[in-house]
Amino acid sequence: MTTTIHARRPGASAWLRMIQAEAKMIIRDTAGVIVPLGLPILMLVMQAMMSDDLFLEIAPGVTVMDYYALPVVLAMVVTMVGVMNFPSFLATYRQTKVLRRLAVTPASPAMVLVAQVVVSLIQVFLGLAIAFGVAIIFFDANLPSHILMAILVLLACCAAMYAVGMMVASLAPTPNASVAIGLVAFFGMAALGGMFGPMENLPGTLADIGAWLPFGATVEAFQATWLGETVPWQNWVSFAASTGIGLTVTAALFRWE
Repeated sequence: MTTTIHARRPGASAWLRMIQAEAKMIIRDTAGVIVPLGLPILMLVMQAMMSDDLFLEIAPGVTVMDYYALPVVLAMVVTMVGVMNFPSFLATYRQTKVLRRLAVTPASPAMVLVAQVVVSLIQVFLGLAIAFGVAIIFFDANLPSHILMAILVLLACCAAMYAVGMMVASLAPTPNASVAIGLVAFFGMAALGGMFGPMENLPGTLADIGAWLPFGATVEAFQATWLGETVPWQNWVSFAASTGIGLTVTAALFRWE
């Protein structure tokens, strides 16, 4: 008589333990926690110190802080976590053979990926909450006129940035290479997307490129939600293209070991 043994599928408690383990890993990475939460706040403070017209209204109920500073800060938080932190953990797990070991257990490598996404998204939302809190309490910032549309923009931005992060993890052979590629991608997109000044101040071609990249598209889309305007279709195309390209490259090149 032959007895067939079926591997048990991970239950809710296993998923919870995996998420807790990933949270501990992120918390232990001090720089990875502080930089995405602290650098955007530093950018807010620096812009407040350097600008005399931060509180001027460019539209009824919309200040320079709302229109120029906050969209950039929000895009920074998502990009730093999704494009820099997230792929570095995946590359580390691949190099240390963690994903390979998990492949022979009921806890599949995909559980690590899902848990890492969940925990890093919590970090994103915490960073956004801190940025908003500081902006509202200390700089009299205002919420977007179209809050629901702003939430949709945020979700589209997260999808695009995490897809780019997965692509970084697929291309990087080592954790250090992942950090380097992610850093270059972050500063490249951010520099063209308004982090160092409004995109309209860039030469025409560079401004056009920046607006089509996901960082610049996020900034433009958030600006539209603050003004209560329709988000330009080009921004949605940018989000969709970034997500599609990132996932396609990931599917073709990503290795679990």
